[in-house]
Amino acid sequence: MKINEIFLSIQGEGVKTGIPTMFIRVPGCNLNCGWCDTVFARDPEAGEEMEFDDILAKVKASGVKHVCVTGGEPLLQKELLPLVKRLLDGVYFVSVETNGSLPIDDLLELDPTKVQIDMDLKCPSSGMTEHNLLDNINKLRATDQLKLVIKDDKDFQFAKKMLERHHVICPIILQPVYGKDPKWLAEKVLRSGLKALGVRVMVQLQKVIWGEKRGV
Repeated sequence: MKINEIFLSIQGEGVKTGIPTMFIRVPGCNLNCGWCDTVFARDPEAGEEMEFDDILAKVKASGVKHVCVTGGEPLLQKELLPLVKRLLDGVYFVSVETNGSLPIDDLLELDPTKVQIDMDLKCPSSGMTEHNLLDNINKLRATDQLKLVIKDDKDFQFAKKMLERHHVICPIILQPVYGKDPKWLAEKVLRSGLKALGVRVMVQLQKVIWGEKRGV
């Protein structure tokens, strides 16, 4: 499987924020988001071939039990499901980050207590809203999570419309674009009907700690 990078950090986004996690980043993405912070992984050739055994050895050496497969876009990789199943055999908890533009059905067949789908819903500032596969939203399980990256009021209104239209049973994360004051977004939520949906306003903790850099 082609791998862009493997590194140990803390989970900086979503409901498992703060948990020491081994990140496996795969190269290649079918989208081109305006605020993308992993442009270096967009090229499908931006990595090196690794055997599953070598990947698992690095994960084991880290000493952690949480693994996040990220990208790029992991669902573009035909080896994704076999890799996740190997990780599950090693008794790891696995989260898979996906941009929401591709079907998530294969992941839904995996044990929801051991595999979490971390799915994005692209807002207008990304420039990629036409690629949202909206059928995915109502398929998300209670143990998964849905994230929307918010840059401005147009994004917020889009998020509000989408979340009011769809029945979402999993945690919902509203995440300000890095560098945007999260206070603005928090106050928007508190003044809107979204507070009744239990949405969470969360920043990228890894960037708060280490800044915008690779390998964290």
